[in-house]
Amino acid sequence: MGGGEAILLGLVQGLTEFLPVSSSAHIRIISELIGGRDAGAAFTAVIQLGTESAVLLYFRRDIVRIVSAWWRALRGDRGTDWRSRAGVPEGARADHDALMGWFIVIGSVPIVILGVLFQHSIENVLRNLWITVLTLVGFALLLGWADRVGRKERPLDTLTPRHAVQFGFWQALALIPGVSRSGGTITGGLLMGYTREAAARYSFLLAIPAVFGSGLYELVTNLDGFGHAGVPGLGLTLVATIVAFVVGYLVIIVFLKIVSTYSYRPFVLYRIGLAAVVVLLLVTGALDPSVPVTP
Repeated sequence: MGGGEAILLGLVQGLTEFLPVSSSAHIRIISELIGGRDAGAAFTAVIQLGTESAVLLYFRRDIVRIVSAWWRALRGDRGTDWRSRAGVPEGARADHDALMGWFIVIGSVPIVILGVLFQHSIENVLRNLWITVLTLVGFALLLGWADRVGRKERPLDTLTPRHAVQFGFWQALALIPGVSRSGGTITGGLLMGYTREAAARYSFLLAIPAVFGSGLYELVTNLDGFGHAGVPGLGLTLVATIVAFVVGYLVIIVFLKIVSTYSYRPFVLYRIGLAAVVVLLLVTGALDPSVPVTP
């Protein structure tokens, strides 16, 4: 892989990470088309650090406010009982920022547990392109149905612990390429009655611990593997990550402006169309459905 290919993959990552179309599926498909083989789960996880850095920049004020309130509640500034540390002191107004901090923590638990338990399958079997085709179509239909039947009434400040955990399981489905991290959490949010904007904003915030944890883990554990066995080198991975950061930041701005106005129908149709293209490339031999199994 050369610099041009790395820039292209970074561009694709930035364009698709926050849209409900599955960035990992796009990286899986395009990396093989331009490079002859899948760039791998490690490369995909690391360049996602670029797009999540864009989230940190865009939501920096919200993140600082949430983290500060969560820490103050945790250390007992409003009381030392469990309710006060959770941000809901008895007889006083709830601290929604502290609550959001806890909701992000408990919402991140499912993807951490499932990611560890099924790591080998996620990095190998589940990257099979026939599985990607099924998930692209299946979640396209599910997203379209959720957008049609969801009440879209609940703002983000009505989030509950039970819903936070449910959001977490919806996010965990994105461990399978083709599902989409934002698509999974937005679909779950719509089915739970949240507005499009509320579901989208929470999906951005909820992804931060999971993506940074996964990306940094893959970077550390696969540091010697970059540049070998078909995996792009660390320098090219860094280039792709920077491109993903810049493009991802611009996409966040546009996506949040249109998400509360327009339906998700265009994304549903795009996912189905992409699945059809992948099927055509598979049956003609332009793409190999399987990936080299790593030990």
